[in-house]
Amino acid sequence: MSALGESPLAAGDRQLSVAQAREAIAAALRPITDTQEVALEQALGRVLARDVISPIDVPAHDNSAMDGFAFAGEALAASGPTRLRVVGTLMAGAPHRGTVGGGECVRIMTGAVMPAGLDTVVPLELCRSEGDEIVIEPGVLRAGENRRRRGEDLTAGRPALRRGRRLRPADLGLAASVGIGRVRVLRPLRVALFSTGDELRTLGQTLDPGCVYDSNRYSLLGALQRLGMDVVDLGLVPDDRAALQATLAAAVAQADVVLTSGGVSMGDADYTREVLAAMGEVGFWKVAMRPGRPFAFGALRRPGGQPPSCLFALPGNPVAALVSFYALAREALLQLAGAEPEPLPILQARCSSAIRKRPGRTEFQRAVVEPTSQGHWQVRLTGSQGAGVLRSMCEANALLVLGHDQGSVAAGDFVDVWLFDGLV
Repeated sequence: MSALGESPLAAGDRQLSVAQAREAIAAALRPITDTQEVALEQALGRVLARDVISPIDVPAHDNSAMDGFAFAGEALAASGPTRLRVVGTLMAGAPHRGTVGGGECVRIMTGAVMPAGLDTVVPLELCRSEGDEIVIEPGVLRAGENRRRRGEDLTAGRPALRRGRRLRPADLGLAASVGIGRVRVLRPLRVALFSTGDELRTLGQTLDPGCVYDSNRYSLLGALQRLGMDVVDLGLVPDDRAALQATLAAAVAQADVVLTSGGVSMGDADYTREVLAAMGEVGFWKVAMRPGRPFAFGALRRPGGQPPSCLFALPGNPVAALVSFYALAREALLQLAGAEPEPLPILQARCSSAIRKRPGRTEFQRAVVEPTSQGHWQVRLTGSQGAGVLRSMCEANALLVLGHDQGSVAAGDFVDVWLFDGLV
């Protein structure tokens, strides 16, 4: 990761838009390069370190795309029905022995190898049987239809999967289909996670007056695990200089990324700046977003000449912490992990009610997206949008996103939505 210096990362008290913050973060990141070889069954969610090259053609032979009858397409009559004599049956996995002459066909099953000289398959439902013949009416089929050609999915020597891909279930099946049982992947990105604040208690502790249980660590732990990160949970850190320094030292000694929540609001900034300035170069930002305005990002020195650890310091309110993670940290962590870009899919939905908003900041509102009887998507807010109301995140299935330059919206207007199925 690059040093901050006088780059856009050193924003000082200047307020950045969400887009400016994301751009500055992305420009400062250096992905990890260490690799491992793993068995295919252990590779789900891992990032490919090199292309997977197919050693074979897929399919390996021309084959039938469906159950039907295979024949030479030139036999189709120019007018009137086509009659073909059935001379055999071919099952998938069984080679055809013999030849099929003019005016003849073979019964064939899906996936069975096409005999030499045959290029067309008529599905069972598009023909009729009359004794040992089939009859194909004119206009229901064209020559060459329903044949899968050798190598049409994959060609031997060409990439089946590209470097940087985060492996999905279908990718594992694709690798297996070409006989590959082990893949070279990047090691998981290691993220040290902790929460700060004297008022926080961890599960199992007594909840003293004025204190709250720490929810952020568990929400962020889940978000990191969904991205395939290797998480080091460093627990709770009190508002104490020595404790913060000790925890940060432990974090940078063992992790590529340090992710914290709390300690970056205006009341905490001076104290936190002093601790972090001694350990690296960190910019404290005001990001024009709601919820989640305070945010810190930068580089923390690591021992032994290792590349710096990357710090993401999120606000302490539970919803603000999660929204800041999704808006500012999620794609950056994937970039650091060596994954190819995975921009979030944006759905357009009609807003069920008017929403007041002033231009000059991005707003993320908890919402429910649902289909209407007319076949569109509609979005409604879950209720209170306070930064500490975590229940509204649980009730939502999406974030309604109102852009930086956008003003108020009226009921029925189309708005952008981030679906949680693509986000969390």
